[in-house]
Amino acid sequence: MKKMAGIAIIGAGPAGLLLGHVLHQAGVPFTILERSSREHVLGRIRAGVLEQGSVDILGTLGLDANLRARGLTHGGINLQFEGERHSVDFRELVGRTITVYGQQALVTDLLEEHERLGTSIVFEAENVDLVGADSAEPRVFYTKDGVASELSCDLVVGADGYHGVTRQRIAGGNLQAMVHEYPFAWLGILATVPPSTDNVTYALHRDGFGLHSMRSSQVSRFYLQVGRDESIEDWSDARIWDALQTRLAVPGWELTEGPITEKSITAMRSFVVSTMQHGRVFLVGDAAHIVPPTGAKGLNSAIADVAVLGRAIVEHCAGDSTGLGRYSDRALSRQWKVQHFSQWMTDMLHIHHEVPDASARAFRYRRQVGQLEYVTGSRFALQSLAEQYAGLPVAD
Repeated sequence: MKKMAGIAIIGAGPAGLLLGHVLHQAGVPFTILERSSREHVLGRIRAGVLEQGSVDILGTLGLDANLRARGLTHGGINLQFEGERHSVDFRELVGRTITVYGQQALVTDLLEEHERLGTSIVFEAENVDLVGADSAEPRVFYTKDGVASELSCDLVVGADGYHGVTRQRIAGGNLQAMVHEYPFAWLGILATVPPSTDNVTYALHRDGFGLHSMRSSQVSRFYLQVGRDESIEDWSDARIWDALQTRLAVPGWELTEGPITEKSITAMRSFVVSTMQHGRVFLVGDAAHIVPPTGAKGLNSAIADVAVLGRAIVEHCAGDSTGLGRYSDRALSRQWKVQHFSQWMTDMLHIHHEVPDASARAFRYRRQVGQLEYVTGSRFALQSLAEQYAGLPVAD
């Protein structure tokens, strides 16, 4: 079955769904293809911190009603080391805020609005493939309920993540991947317990990194640094809470425990492609870049990509393709700054247990403490941190 799609968007995560809304509001036809079921998409638990710029983008599109009602706006974060907790006040430093709102909730909002509008989304699209990236009319193939279909497209956007098909089809001489693997992983949990702190708290501890975040007034999110080769089966609830109590402890403060409803271990890596476009195929979000989660940049980077690409596609459909030609350079210029910040936060706050020499490990730890003392004691350093964490500008 052959169809005309206008713009084919592969992937119904936050980037693909948000781009669909940008195009719909401009009257640009599109089809979103998603290999997973609707239930699986809504069940994926991911990031939960939105930069102010991301909140503003969603507001401009009129997609922020639930975000404004249920999101937790924070004026900063806490940095903790050597048993002391230091507040980093974004409002006072740079006049900006962040909002805690789970990616799962955002995807629900975006998808429900698509369903209200009746836009074209195909879930459980199997055998998705594309050909003709360099042609004037690339084609996307897929199978749904045993029926093979072909979309003839003006443009194809890969929003299908790190393991998606889109990047694989344009990889090679025109696209290289640059990867950095970290020697540790994050064990993350959701717990049905009110947050024990008002702001997201990052802690450097000799045992490893710890993080206290939140998803709502009744649900808390925690992370622990663990080894890349560790198994979640080795971490009982009691062991997790014991480690969190140790790494997050400060005098006069108490961490409240509660039922753990979800836990997993995620390896950490940095990944960036050399170009985010090839012919008439474009990449957004995790299909093009991944950051370690320490700086809370993954979801925000995807939203920034969509803001730049969405505008360029609308302009292209109106007869001006200048923005499309510059999309990759604009997006990657911002992304490399984001990569730097994310790695800086990661290196500053994690213990390198893999270093075999005890003296070298001790040196590194004391250097990290010195770095944190400098950051928390310098207004200029705090302003730099606040500016980057709350969000760099999205390229025009």
